[in-house]
Amino acid sequence: MSAHIVYDNAPLGSLIRYSDGAPKPPARFTRKLADWERRNGLGRLVRKSPPRDRPTYSAPASITLNEGNFSSGGIILVTMMRTYALDSALSFEIVERPAIGMVRVLQQIGDHDELLHLAESRDAAELWRAKTGYRNARLEDITADEVGADVVEGRAAA
Repeated sequence: MSAHIVYDNAPLGSLIRYSDGAPKPPARFTRKLADWERRNGLGRLVRKSPPRDRPTYSAPASITLNEGNFSSGGIILVTMMRTYALDSALSFEIVERPAIGMVRVLQQIGDHDELLHLAESRDAAELWRAKTGYRNARLEDITADEVGADVVEGRAAA
């Protein structure tokens, strides 16, 4: 599936797998393996950015995936995010959608939302927000209506 389908159908918090279709090289080929890993992976959908037209440049619509955090002593040092334009040559797959009862912690960035955290429950989300200091973040419950709409409209993860 294309990035465009992910942009249109996957809710924030979904796990997305991306691939270029090439087989994984043997571990002894470290450069080829590193290059392959840049084009094949798994991440959580944290942002859907609409196209932007400015006087000096234009940017196509894109999706941003959070591939993980690197931390030390409980403090996140680096967050690994990758952004893909909708015309990307890679193929994308929705692996998992957020489950009923989970809670998104969202922050408004410009005209769109960015997922900061996906919590198992409302209490866990409020605790995370209190610990991290995101006072302007809002909580959004994942309801049966949202999940049901995905199934009815044929958007359930395969």
